Amino acid sequence: MSTTVIKTTDLPQAFLEVHPHNLYLYCKAYAAGLRANTAQTKTRAMVSGGGKKPWAQKGGGRARAGSITSPVFVGGGVAFGPSTNRNYNQKVNKKQKKLALYHALAELAANEKLFVMENVTIKSGKTKDAQAFVNGLGQRDVLIVKELIDDQSFLAFRNIQNAYLVEANELNAYLAAAYHSVVIEKAVWEKLTKES
Repeated sequence: MSTTVIKTTDLPQAFLEVHPHNLYLYCKAYAAGLRANTAQTKTRAMVSGGGKKPWAQKGGGRARAGSITSPVFVGGGVAFGPSTNRNYNQKVNKKQKKLALYHALAELAANEKLFVMENVTIKSGKTKDAQAFVNGLGQRDVLIVKELIDDQSFLAFRNIQNAYLVEANELNAYLAAAYHSVVIEKAVWEKLTKES
């Protein structure tokens, strides 16, 4: 399988004119979308107990209190704690998503970490063959972008720690920025550069 290293000079002008802030905003929104949103505390209404007034309103010399579930008591509710109804999603429009991907790919090209291949297929479906392919690139880790993932290639790459296989429609700026190098099939690369 012949490999072409994409350099900055090979990129369309649209890739080189993108401000890096677009990539930052996209990655920030992507990471926010991954948040589990499981943190939750009980309000004073949710804490059990508190049906009886703890002490008389007057005469004790202490501040008035109506319920031990109040946030001022140890074991009471939390006044402004987190709840699971919080939405962490951040809006990123289509154009900004595209610009972020362009910048991520331009950064890879500048470091000569962007490769284009005619076809990335491991017909044997064996992990050792896929590992040999990854080792042959001489990169720390690699994102492999195929137009469509076939069953044999999926089986070959699924167990490799330093390689991740995605289809063209799954490629995004966060993944491109997260990996040390990216291998893209020629058909996918031509489509990407044609759209710019």
